[in-house]
Amino acid sequence: MSAKPVVDYSLYLVTGRELLPEGKDHLESLEESIKGGVTLVQIREKKADTGEFLRIAQDSKAICRKYNVPILINDRIDIALAVGADGVHIGQTDMPVDIARKLLPPNAIIGMTCNTVEHVRKAIQDGVDYVGLGPVWATQTKKVAHPVLGVRGIGELLSVLEGTDVKAVAIAGIKSTNALHCLHGSVSPGGRALDGLAVVSDIVASTDPLNAAKRVATIVQAFKSIPTPTFSLAPSSYTADAFRGGVGELLTAVKKHSPLVHQITNTVVTTQSANATLALGASPIMATAPEEMPDLSRAAGALLVNFGTIQNLDGMLAAGFNYNQNRKPVVFDPVGVGATQFRRSSAAALLNAWQPTVIKGNAAELGALANSTEVQAKGVDSVGAGFADPAAFVRNLARKERAIIVLTGVTDYVSDGRTVVRLSNGHPLLGKITGSGCMVGTAVATFCGGASMAAASTRSADAPEDAQLVRGDMLVAAVGGVLAITIASELAAARSDVKGSGTFLPAFIDELGALTPEKLAAYAKVEVI
Repeated sequence: MSAKPVVDYSLYLVTGRELLPEGKDHLESLEESIKGGVTLVQIREKKADTGEFLRIAQDSKAICRKYNVPILINDRIDIALAVGADGVHIGQTDMPVDIARKLLPPNAIIGMTCNTVEHVRKAIQDGVDYVGLGPVWATQTKKVAHPVLGVRGIGELLSVLEGTDVKAVAIAGIKSTNALHCLHGSVSPGGRALDGLAVVSDIVASTDPLNAAKRVATIVQAFKSIPTPTFSLAPSSYTADAFRGGVGELLTAVKKHSPLVHQITNTVVTTQSANATLALGASPIMATAPEEMPDLSRAAGALLVNFGTIQNLDGMLAAGFNYNQNRKPVVFDPVGVGATQFRRSSAAALLNAWQPTVIKGNAAELGALANSTEVQAKGVDSVGAGFADPAAFVRNLARKERAIIVLTGVTDYVSDGRTVVRLSNGHPLLGKITGSGCMVGTAVATFCGGASMAAASTRSADAPEDAQLVRGDMLVAAVGGVLAITIASELAAARSDVKGSGTFLPAFIDELGALTPEKLAAYAKVEVI
């Protein structure tokens, strides 16, 4: 008995002749796609009769064999047997796996579409070789019978695969413009990542399938060639002193590069947020129109999305997507997310449309994102004592969301999913002015912009793909943003001219502008736990 073929699932092409552009032949497109980096092919023919399907499969197999690329047949086991394909892909309503296994050669590859945790568990039990997880996004190439899972939903399904040899690819709506987001975001909390991406229209419908395939293949191969990417450095590099020094370096970078910080924020705090940005040495811009996002994402250093007053969800969706495209930091501040169903559904839509670099919120807001009932909300505020183990909470949420998590409160916690930092600066007067929490988001975005621009200044224009959605140390940037606000609040409150909240705000902006690396290092109360 021959062994099963060794399959590289990195770029899995699913064909669809109905998508071919005018004048493009199926076999021509297939061969160009393989030359561009396709590593596995599935022939899907939903409308062809048996004779036509057989002919297409035979001709396609000849091309795949020429390049030593495995070929699978969608649904039709008779066609797979007739042409000697390497295996089949079956759906939830197709032939059961055990029967397919009996009919096919022992070395046949069998894959299955899975849309739920239960589907994945059953597929493992049935002994499939790989699963196609999705739909990640809505697609025009196939009628979707199950709800769109989004990138965040894929991680939950991958959790079930931990400890197994079953491979996994993401399916539906995947293209070069969202491939890195899909790979980065579709990782289980335990670190199980995708083995590849299944792509249809982005390659098949292209007039240049070779380069269409190459764009996706380059991203996938770069992602798989390095440890699971995060927005930070190795945990061993982080000590309290390293953070104190690092945030000072980033403050210097902010003042040197003066990043344009794009803020889609709530109308209540626009002025304070703009003043805080300027005080730190950056430049603010408040813009919400979706039509502006491609241009702004190329010019700005970072994006803050704060939906305290949700007025232009389309602008938020477009903004995050475009900043991901340009590998710029995105800070998400889900103000009052647990207060209404609209806010919860809006947050889910945003987090599946783009990958945040940092998610910042109070205990109630982050608890709502995590579907935790440990902390309750009253409007935009938290109620109660907070999390019993805030360090574990932020670590776990960072792993789940694949982002830096900033939990604000009397004591602040920041984590990348591996390292947890506890910050103990701040003054009660911060809670007596409107928008202090929103200004934390502004400061975090400003420091992220500084870190990103500093990294970009040392990267050559012809550097190879590195599968990094954002470059620069965003964990240090998040810590720096929090410390800037909290230390400035302490310095402002200590001034003799501050009599209460009315005199505190202008003094606070003054002290924010007067911060230096030396002040940050001297006053920062940082613990790595």
